Amino acid sequence: MCDHSKNIYLPQLATIAEIVDETADIRTFRLVFQDEAVRESFAFRAGQFAEYSAFGAGEATFCIASAPTRKGYIECCFRAVGRVTEALRSLEIGDTIGVRGPYGNSFPIEEFFGKNLVFVAGGIALPPLRTLIWQCLDWREKFGEITIVYGARTEGDLVYKRELKEWEERDDVRLVKTVDPGGNSPKWDGKVGFVPTILEEAAPVAENTIALVCGPPIMIKFTLPVLEKLGFGDDAIYTTLENRMKCGLGKCGRCNVGNVYVCKDGPVFTAARVKAMPQEF
Repeated sequence: MCDHSKNIYLPQLATIAEIVDETADIRTFRLVFQDEAVRESFAFRAGQFAEYSAFGAGEATFCIASAPTRKGYIECCFRAVGRVTEALRSLEIGDTIGVRGPYGNSFPIEEFFGKNLVFVAGGIALPPLRTLIWQCLDWREKFGEITIVYGARTEGDLVYKRELKEWEERDDVRLVKTVDPGGNSPKWDGKVGFVPTILEEAAPVAENTIALVCGPPIMIKFTLPVLEKLGFGDDAIYTTLENRMKCGLGKCGRCNVGNVYVCKDGPVFTAARVKAMPQEF
């Protein structure tokens, strides 16, 4: 991990090495730290997040979307929805941004060794799981069956299209992709339906299986009962709740839910902990 002892608010400078437009309004940055020592020492765990700053505009919070097993760079994925993300979107390859982190807890991947994994994601919520998916694929022999159920409103809203194709072609991964009714073209070769419905149809076996869920609140709300119906216990279901975070340090209070600070206690929680949070969440 990076040493925050000097100044936890001081960002490291990173160069935008690559830009991928995932959709019309979602973009991926590949970032390389300018300080060689930071570049070589920076380490994080799947599920952690960082603060990304566009100088003069402020900071935005996103997960680290690349895998800890891929060294020399990190990646983030974001939608342009406000002042900071619009400023980030205006940047080009070769430009500099600031990065603070990593922060938060992580997926306890060592506890998943020897188990089957079911990833369930919707829309722009695939990046927080992508980091773990690639780590698990890089350590493929440590896990049983891997199933990915991913959906979006339309075909155009699916992110990481090249990687979806790669996962689809692998014989050691089961990918089930779907779009909402009306979101498919005549050439669409996936499912049509909402993610919870398609998950129930896919019917992954719950025995010795961990479910990892990330998506809009409404998707999570309807996915958890499906997993329960399939036999998953609350302690075998993990989700990540990064959408409420701002400062990353538990100072601003924006992510406070009851006695939980998502940025410090999370962002990764079991379904058991999510259900114990106030209903307002």
